[in-house]
Amino acid sequence: MAVRSAGTKTAIPQLAWHSVTPAPVILVTGPETLLAERAVRAVREQLREADPALEVSDIDAGQYAPGELLTLASPSLFAEPRLIRVSQVEKATDAFLEETLAYLASPADDTVLVLRHGGGVRGKKLLDAIRAGSGGGVEVVCAELKREGDKIDFAAAEFRAAKRKATPGAVRALVSAFTDDLAELAAAVRQLVSDTDGEITEQVVDRYYEGRSEVTAFAVADAAIAGRAGEALGLLRHALASGSDPVPMVAAFAMKVRTMAKLAGARGSSNDLARQFGLQSWQVDRARRDLQGWTDEGLARAIESLAAADAQVKGGGRDPVYSLERMITVIASRGTV
Repeated sequence: MAVRSAGTKTAIPQLAWHSVTPAPVILVTGPETLLAERAVRAVREQLREADPALEVSDIDAGQYAPGELLTLASPSLFAEPRLIRVSQVEKATDAFLEETLAYLASPADDTVLVLRHGGGVRGKKLLDAIRAGSGGGVEVVCAELKREGDKIDFAAAEFRAAKRKATPGAVRALVSAFTDDLAELAAAVRQLVSDTDGEITEQVVDRYYEGRSEVTAFAVADAAIAGRAGEALGLLRHALASGSDPVPMVAAFAMKVRTMAKLAGARGSSNDLARQFGLQSWQVDRARRDLQGWTDEGLARAIESLAAADAQVKGGGRDPVYSLERMITVIASRGTV
């Protein structure tokens, strides 16, 4: 299915992530990391299926060494096909932009160059050249899925791809439980498919997720970290009234805030940081988004409030609910209160 953005002038095909096929140059744009990763993986799988000798190389455009692209694209002794994956094109060095523009004039034979651009104006000249047809490329558009209907369609497609039947109510319930992160929604679908048999109904989703305090806890944490104090407090009260325990609630907050603290000030590509800190790349991207608007001082106050709440819900305080509400207030304010 072709995807065209309003007002975008392009001479090359624009494809949805699930429709990508190999081309000399593949430009993967848009902020939705999960869809971009799937598009790139699909290209690799198609190329490897065609020739298991595929040689795969990775470039970080933000830390590009001059001549790197030409070296990787040069014919090898055994003439294996090559896949060159380039991340962080939105942070590309001048050398990368200059050399890639030159490469477009004569792409290497049996080579697929995948360029991942997450957004922004950096590299516009390169993107414009590709979109004008230089290099014989295609563009894969990975726009963020913001509307609930888009997320429902995505989840339903995940179930279809797994050859499992899920009722509309089940899909809506799952989207409601994992509304803030597409990667977590996809993981929830995979877990349901793996751990259950037969038709997946709303009752199955409720039984499998709604009663699990860690899922509710992450929903509260997501709302608070995003600055939505009222929503977070409302979710907290509903969770506690439904029987959730305060201890895993604090643990969910701690896991997310610890990840944010690890990545605060860290530099490098999502893949590099994921390897460095033992995370998934989508977790790195999520933590980076969560860190927007935070200061080091605010993060320190949030960690202090977490430590205090943790001690109090484990028996050190007389009112664990108040401790949770205070923690949420501090975190939702990004440590300013």
